[in-house]
Amino acid sequence: MDIPATLRFSRDHLWVNPGADATLACGITDHAQSTLGDIVFVEPPAVGTLIQAGQSCGVVESVKAASDLHAPVSGEVVEVNQAVLTSPEMLNDSPYQAWIFRVKPTDSRQPDDLMDDEAYRNFLQD
Repeated sequence: MDIPATLRFSRDHLWVNPGADATLACGITDHAQSTLGDIVFVEPPAVGTLIQAGQSCGVVESVKAASDLHAPVSGEVVEVNQAVLTSPEMLNDSPYQAWIFRVKPTDSRQPDDLMDDEAYRNFLQD
């Protein structure tokens, strides 16, 4: 299973990738997409929404199930990836390139509270 060393991971199987503009791209992990199966619909949080870490902020639906997206950090949603809304299968094809939304965190240190690749790999094995 692919787990990039450059990302941070939540217990709810979302990843974050810091951008140069102090925002975080957020998406679902390879583990999440493989568990869900063929993804057919994504409902991200709306731009301008204030999200709270650990709280539901959207939905990903597959042919097998619907799964809530739980915010990996607290902050304001500043962008939604329109390409993923149009082609949700991108989340299956390239889960670490197909981000769902970008958030400006309320505290820039929040990603430090998330798991690194090694911790996430161990989390999956427990």
